[in-house]
Amino acid sequence: MTSLPDLLARLGLDLPPEVLREALTHDSYAHEQGGRSNERLEFLGDAVLDLVVADLLFHGFPEGEEGELSRLRAAVVSRPALAEVAGRLGLGDLVLLGRGAAESGARQRPSVLAAALEAVVGAVFLHHGYGGVRALAEEVLREPLREAAAGSPDYKSLLQELAQARYGLLPRYEVVGAEGPEHNKVFAVRVSLPDGEAVGRGRSKKEAEAAAAQRLYLQLTRSAGG
Repeated sequence: MTSLPDLLARLGLDLPPEVLREALTHDSYAHEQGGRSNERLEFLGDAVLDLVVADLLFHGFPEGEEGELSRLRAAVVSRPALAEVAGRLGLGDLVLLGRGAAESGARQRPSVLAAALEAVVGAVFLHHGYGGVRALAEEVLREPLREAAAGSPDYKSLLQELAQARYGLLPRYEVVGAEGPEHNKVFAVRVSLPDGEAVGRGRSKKEAEAAAAQRLYLQLTRSAGG
């Protein structure tokens, strides 16, 4: 990934030098040298990034359910994920730190890197609006979005944990149908618990069980308030 200044220039998202400086000013530097830290921009960028990632997921995963999309968003905007992106953009070398913070290794601290990236997002929003942030997010979050989707939750394990905690028993799976020719069957599996049941379909019994587990888990967690 290119450096932050080069990337912003390529996307047409140039920021005034004083604004970019504020976005990269850690509070330790502001305390020592004066001026404003990036905390206000971080606050704004955090909120805007949540919205932009929700937008990207909503349109990128049209079949995704609310619970799944929420978990994907949480993974993409998590501190470790944002810190990794910030590191690839070279923000660790650009962030302004107080002497003590620099000597303690804060330049590579995930919280510092993630905060700097969120502050940059806040600055882009102020100067280029929602479209500017969306363009930036599409560029720098492409890999985190892909990784989050590839690492979607193991709903069978999640449902089993929920069932044991809530009912003290295991979910019951039952094949309730199979359609199509032998080489291309679609299986239907029902999973049941005392508070509900759901049916999932798939090209294998395992795939159908996973689909059923996802439906029931999301159904039960939604009814319980998440």
